[in-house]
Amino acid sequence: MSWLVTGGAGYIGAHIVRALSAAGLSPVVLDDLSSGHEGFVPDGVPFVRGSILDRDLVEQTLRENGVTGVIHVAGYKYAGVSVKRPLHTYAQNVEGTRVVLEAMAAAGVANIVFSSSAAVYGTPDVALVTEDLPKRPASPYGESKLIGEWLIRDQAVATAESDAPLRHTSLRYFNVVGSGDPTVYDTSPHNLFPLVFEALIDGRTPKIFGDDYDTPDGTNVRDYVHVADIAAAHVVAAQRLEGGEPIEPAYNLGSQNGLSVKQIMDAMARVTAVDFTPEVSARRPGDPDRIVATGDLAARDLDWANRFTVDEMVRTGWEARRRAAE
Repeated sequence: MSWLVTGGAGYIGAHIVRALSAAGLSPVVLDDLSSGHEGFVPDGVPFVRGSILDRDLVEQTLRENGVTGVIHVAGYKYAGVSVKRPLHTYAQNVEGTRVVLEAMAAAGVANIVFSSSAAVYGTPDVALVTEDLPKRPASPYGESKLIGEWLIRDQAVATAESDAPLRHTSLRYFNVVGSGDPTVYDTSPHNLFPLVFEALIDGRTPKIFGDDYDTPDGTNVRDYVHVADIAAAHVVAAQRLEGGEPIEPAYNLGSQNGLSVKQIMDAMARVTAVDFTPEVSARRPGDPDRIVATGDLAARDLDWANRFTVDEMVRTGWEARRRAAE
């Protein structure tokens, strides 16, 4: 069994590649390196540099590597920036997903795990988000992920009576942090953990983007989930699809216990032993007040669990980033 990981040279994708290899599922990586790093791809894993928008390349990669399923991680993942770059976001995330599905159909590949996002829910008005909650994305990024889910759903309907009906699931996850491999770390210029780490390494004061949210301490509240747990859930989803086992169309990979940005900052100071008081800046557009989700369905079907404390999330991420700086 061979699985193509689009975006497999990125932070999350590279962890999924390692988890696939550990499970005996042969990964293949397709990545244009716009935000990924070739050095994150393990030795011996086939790597194709190119864009998911290149239909011929995607189909060729599927055929030449005997791919039986796709884990579609590639995409433009910055909710705040997507407000300023909606057309780019839709091109990468909507058209990119359409092209991947088209290439899969041409190559006879009928399994896909889609990396979706909690951003499809927008700002929920419930304490805990469940999969059937109405979808009200608050940014072009969230909208593009929801459209991606629709594309996959519609293609499954269209192929239901064919020789290769599309089997699929979408994993909606939240703030992915930490590191499961000391050689791989989050290099995003927009995510909270790397922003704090870079500031501490440079001797700058970390920033909090907004302290006037409708939350107990004024900073927004999120699920924070460890990247190794995220990768493991993708592998189990791939195995269920490959084995023809029942699977839901979507799962929340949530912690059920939200943490505020201030609580994260406190853990950062505690674990890194760098004493600091964060600087407060203006809110970023597209950031909701609170999103916390259950992971009950994923726990039932995908062996989903939160196996790391907040201090372990910080510690593993900090150690990987410091190693890269050495």
